[in-house]
Parts: sequence; structure tokens; C-alpha cells
Amino acid sequence: MSEQAYDQLLVIATTGNQQGFNASLHHNRYEPTPYDLLDKLFEHYSLSPEDCIVDVGCGKGRLNFYVHHFFGVKSVGIEMNPTFYTEALENKKQYAKKHKGAEFHINFCNCLAQKYPVTADDTVFYFFNPFSVAIFIAFVNKILASVEKSPRTVDVILFFASQDYSDYLETNGVFQLIEEIQLSDFHKDPRERFLIYRLSKMD
Repeated sequence: MSEQAYDQLLVIATTGNQQGFNASLHHNRYEPTPYDLLDKLFEHYSLSPEDCIVDVGCGKGRLNFYVHHFFGVKSVGIEMNPTFYTEALENKKQYAKKHKGAEFHINFCNCLAQKYPVTADDTVFYFFNPFSVAIFIAFVNKILASVEKSPRTVDVILFFASQDYSDYLETNGVFQLIEEIQLSDFHKDPRERFLIYRLSKMD
């Protein structure tokens, strides 16, 4: 199914990349994860009804609507760009017309990732290389603080991640790599993959 056909199915508009570049050296330009790669991810990775997935750098909300449509799970999208945030809200308005309960299950926050208050409901975090490793580490520390306060199993999904991201998770001694999903262009660019890390709830 084409990108446009998927958008039509979900009654949203998420195609197209960011025009121009971010002024900050810490933030990367927005690009949505292709739908066919989301299909590939969720062939290998399962969400449970109790999950809440947080898309860190959600843009127009593609992942949020995708996981609600196919899995019925709750989600949060964090987006610092006010234009994309507004488009995500418009997508939610259109999506909710045909998807019962969506207005309560999908939420968007217009803020820097560092300002997002990780909650006890948040169980899965998705990163498509949105910013520098310094911000990534700061965000992961917020996840760890939340888990210490509200113990639970947490997964971190990295797509097209810089080596710094995976190096940090693999050396902090808390997260374990549970799956690597290589994609068709992996032989050209090793970043063309999904990495799934898990912090397991301690008994």
C-alpha cells in the first residue's frame, strides 16, 4: 500500500518532510517512518492492550494513528514544532470522526522532549533519531526516574539510530537488546534497522 493510500485509510495527512532545517544543532529534521517499515516492525514486535506508546518527535502523528488503528493502544506524541503539533491535532480531529474513543486514547504534547513528564502509563518509547545523544540521555534518565517511582517493564524502540544512542543503552547496564530488525538497505547503511531494548520490571 502506498504512503498516500495509508493516509487515506487512516483519514490523516502525514506525507512530506520538514521544509528547511532546525536552528538548533541538537534537533534533526522531521521525517515520518515509512508505513511499509512500520508494517515490518510490527510483524516482529507486539503491543499489548495495556501499553501506551510515546513517539518522541512525532511530527504529524503517523505512528500514533497507526498503532491505534491496528492495535487499539493508547499513545502520546511529543512534538516541539508548533506547526507539526497543529497538524497532528487536525489529524486527530479527522481520525476521531471514524475511530471511536480515539480522542481519549491519542494525545499530543507541544514541548521539548526534556519537558515531557513521563508517566506511569508510558511503557513503550519510539525514537526516529530526533535529536542529539545529549538530549536522548536526558530523556532516558527521565524514563529511569519514572520506573524507579512506578516499577514496570519499559521498551525503547530505535529506528535509524545513531551509534551513540545504542552505545548508551548498551553500556548503562539497565536496558537489554531483545531484538534487531534489519531492513532492506542495511547492507548499505547499518542504521537501516530497528533496535528494541527492554528494561524489565524487577520482582
